[in-house]
Amino acid sequence: MSKIRINEKIRASEVRLISETGEQLGVMKLDDAISRAKDVGLDLIEVSPNAKPPVAKILNYGKLKYEEKKKQQASKKKQHVVKVKEIRVRPRIDTHDLETKVNLGRKFIQDGCKLKVTLMYRGRELSRTDLGLAVLDRVREMFSDIAEVEKEGSLEGRRQTIVLTGK
Repeated sequence: MSKIRINEKIRASEVRLISETGEQLGVMKLDDAISRAKDVGLDLIEVSPNAKPPVAKILNYGKLKYEEKKKQQASKKKQHVVKVKEIRVRPRIDTHDLETKVNLGRKFIQDGCKLKVTLMYRGRELSRTDLGLAVLDRVREMFSDIAEVEKEGSLEGRRQTIVLTGK
């Protein structure tokens, strides 16, 4: 709700007025429209400022703001934020250590998160990327029953990543 003009803040001299019940009251001077809205105990709100003449409606501004806020909250509730969890492995990781990390990754995937597996190279390990690829293949195989590869990562600097999502 940006730039809503109410009552005296409406700039036009004439407005096409719509009553609180939705009835068309026709084109009238702004002062007459404001006084009609005040008589009913409501506000005059500019609905369509670009029309010729602008369209204004008699509404309760507080109620309008409240309903708009409720709509925004309801749309936020419906959004599902996907979390990305990460596990980091090395090319020369031991079998048991890898199984421990994979079990942690399984919990993440079962909770509905995406899993990013990052393989980090240090020093001269970068010359043996085949060892790292073997580890990533083992990880893929271990997750094959509950997850699938969403994004196959290439080597970026000293890191290689894959992203897994639940089936």
